[in-house]
Amino acid sequence: MSGITDLSELLANLQPVLSPTSYIFCFTENTNLDAIASMSPLATFHEEEGMTFILNHESAVQHNIEINNVYRCITLKVHSSLEAVGLTAAVSSVLAKRGISANVMAAFHHDHIFVHEDHAEQALLALTELSESVKRQQGESI
Repeated sequence: MSGITDLSELLANLQPVLSPTSYIFCFTENTNLDAIASMSPLATFHEEEGMTFILNHESAVQHNIEINNVYRCITLKVHSSLEAVGLTAAVSSVLAKRGISANVMAAFHHDHIFVHEDHAEQALLALTELSESVKRQQGESI
């Protein structure tokens, strides 16, 4: 299954789940994947300037990584297609209205939104309310 592309269906079925794990976004100019892989990153991204990688907080402390900000991850359990249009914009817009920065990562099955840990519960509530609102609108249009 390649995932859902219909925006209304995606939003009605977001099923946002907040991970209990805290994460750190890290950067190094050293693009040696073996060295980074030894820290068991959640994700890596090779940029022109170097390597960005995401570690859980515990691993960052263990490896003496400088910690500036701590994030939590909200996974949207709906199986979104990589071809879906508007999901990132809708989610980011709802969070932006509440002053919450959203760092979105699309993976094959789900979208993952990293938010500052101080705003994690508020972000989860906002996404849950968005999904419930779309469900109500769908019910009214039947």
